[in-house]
Amino acid sequence: MMPFAGQRVAVVGLGKAGLPAARRLVEWGAEVTAWDDSEKAREEARRVGLRIANPAERFAFDVLLLSPGIAHRLPRPHKAAEAAQAAGAPILSEIEFLFRAVRHAGSRARFAGITGTNGKSTTTALLAHILESAGRKVAVGGNLGPPALGLPILSDDGIYVLEMSSYALERLDRTHFDVACLLNLTPDHLDRHGDMAGYRAAKARIFAHHGPGDVAVLGQGDVLTASFAEEIPSRVIPLGPGGVWWEGRILRDTAGPITDLTECSTLPGDHNAQNAAAACAMAMELGVPRDALAVGLRSYPGLTHRQEVVAERDGILFVNDSKATNADSTEKALASYGRVVWIAGGEGKEGGIAPLAPLFPRIAHALLIGRDGPEFAATLASHGVAHEVVGTLEAAVPRAMALAKRGDVVLLSPAAASWDQFTGFDARGDRFRQLVREALG
Repeated sequence: MMPFAGQRVAVVGLGKAGLPAARRLVEWGAEVTAWDDSEKAREEARRVGLRIANPAERFAFDVLLLSPGIAHRLPRPHKAAEAAQAAGAPILSEIEFLFRAVRHAGSRARFAGITGTNGKSTTTALLAHILESAGRKVAVGGNLGPPALGLPILSDDGIYVLEMSSYALERLDRTHFDVACLLNLTPDHLDRHGDMAGYRAAKARIFAHHGPGDVAVLGQGDVLTASFAEEIPSRVIPLGPGGVWWEGRILRDTAGPITDLTECSTLPGDHNAQNAAAACAMAMELGVPRDALAVGLRSYPGLTHRQEVVAERDGILFVNDSKATNADSTEKALASYGRVVWIAGGEGKEGGIAPLAPLFPRIAHALLIGRDGPEFAATLASHGVAHEVVGTLEAAVPRAMALAKRGDVVLLSPAAASWDQFTGFDARGDRFRQLVREALG
């Protein structure tokens, strides 16, 4: 299969997704030129036989595949993006290349996309698990898990379940999601999108190309998300009465109860009730029988880095919630536990941790790391919360162990991005897990 035969593609950003994407595009016939601002990354690309050149110096390509973490507009466009725009060449994400390859192969496999400020990783993983439990052919990836161009070409009965970040969504062109879900919208990534209007517009791309035969699943917890119901032509399923919703811990739809979520140990809290509702709504639209939903929900193993229990010793629970990169996400974790020794910090988002103030009484002690640890410390000090700026996870973990008492939860839920100290939230969570397990022996 050669879906991109003869196409000249510049691939910029050769990280864990970019390098495999470049190699796959070569296999699919593209004439690939690769670039990364890191000499180490360029050397690795050379070792696997890729052509290396900086497209910013001379842009002679049909398209630019730009890593999601690299800006093409705000706050400052990468030089390669500027060159592509000057040449009139599209800037695309790898999801777009996957979609085109699938359709080039003649496959009618369906695409399910999940986005939102918070909850999209859990909902993506949960939907994939429910589908697989019901015997469906599934490939799951995108912002979660394997790079999109590492996924197989599925047959007509297959389903792609893709977590979609705003960065990836704004670089789509033809990609069409048969079933699309927007969970929520709260301020995030405003440096990349300018303001909430720009952020909302990027998220709206998940409904691009929708028509009456498509399905949009919409959260009802904020006005911005719910308002899409008035704008899109697809059939809307609300995560509320009339669609799929929850009453206490009972998940239900218009036909009655689906399951009791107290029996789903990996889905604690109201936020996970919404995630479960979204996954069930999408699963039913993708052909899963209603009576098969409870089996999938109860057998869901949970998501790494999302309230992941990594150890328990002497009545102290150690929880890795590294995926919590903003205050809204951390709020869900703090609300799930009674008394915590909290490890937080990194590259904070607009508003910092001030919105978490109602939950500060649950914090026995805070240990702050990363670039904005001192800023977080100032907020905590103004509310009388005991805290220390310790700088690194290596310092935070042993200090947390010294402070924690029986019944406490040592919680890594940073409320901040990880780029100042790690290659991603996953690397941060992996390091926390390693440090805890080494310390406990």
